[in-house]
Amino acid sequence: MSTTSSPEADVWYNIPDFNILAQNITVPGFSPLFPDAHCTEDGTICQLTTGEAEINAALSLAALIRSPSFDLRSTYFIVAGIAGINPKVATIASVTFARYAVQVCLQYEFDSREIPDDFPTGYVPLGAKRPDQYPGDIYGTEVFEVNDALRKLAVGFAKTASLNDTAEAQAYRSHYSASEAYAPGASAPSVVECDTAASDTFWTGRLLGETFENTTTLFTNSTGVYCSTQQEDNALLEALLRGAKDELVDFSRIIIMRTGSNFDRQYPGQTAAENRFGESAGFAPALANIYFAGIKVVQGILDGWNETFKEGVPPSNYIGDIFGTLGGEPDFGPGSRPWAKV
Repeated sequence: MSTTSSPEADVWYNIPDFNILAQNITVPGFSPLFPDAHCTEDGTICQLTTGEAEINAALSLAALIRSPSFDLRSTYFIVAGIAGINPKVATIASVTFARYAVQVCLQYEFDSREIPDDFPTGYVPLGAKRPDQYPGDIYGTEVFEVNDALRKLAVGFAKTASLNDTAEAQAYRSHYSASEAYAPGASAPSVVECDTAASDTFWTGRLLGETFENTTTLFTNSTGVYCSTQQEDNALLEALLRGAKDELVDFSRIIIMRTGSNFDRQYPGQTAAENRFGESAGFAPALANIYFAGIKVVQGILDGWNETFKEGVPPSNYIGDIFGTLGGEPDFGPGSRPWAKV
């Protein structure tokens, strides 16, 4: 399990199911704040905390993958963290599982006071000249796609969980019932299949929310549905992809699970600043549901190990990056490029 912060990590400590602190293994290259990987006595289950944002995430996970202390070739990686949530798709305390991770920050940015009159946003994909044009300059981390067959198994496990909710969260999300478009945001927490957007900038507000909805749609050729926003997932996936290219990990064994801790935009009658700096009441139940949903996924994999998971779950879709680095033809972007496989 990969977490990014102490609150996310703490949900796995001192639980009745297993003792993740039985082994504490210092890994060179980990964050100085979180220098150890934690494992059960038999090493079946391990957890690391990378630190927040893309640089911390990439460096810590790359260090784990290259560490001689671990053989990760048959390991299932669960990204288990909180995220901002799109009220058009889900609500605070919901548990989301992504097929696509989109790095929405890889764009040109105009100050809002200098946006061209005919642009709906100040964000323009790199190498493009309008917001609705596909990027002309491709870095390789714009989009990752993970195993959808595995995702659906994880969703099935998570749906057996009783999710945490609070009176405060219920009261806050009720404000979103004022807009029909935000009906999912006003609903009770649930397990949702939808996609995630990564950006080191902690943005907020309806206008940016709609901008990055459109970015997700554009970058995934209208397949992805943006619902969660976080700072790490594309960095984690790039580290895993490079490890998979060197046959150190299996890219088909990745689950991206994010729980909604706050809304990414304001409710009707609220300002964007009030949404960001006020209390959304989603933090506590979102943390709780990392455990309540995540433990079902962990138990499902362990219980089904010999029958289903030991040999791996065959992907039903393309998996990998925008270049086709691991083989196959991406169903998004300009297609694989031969030089990416050298």
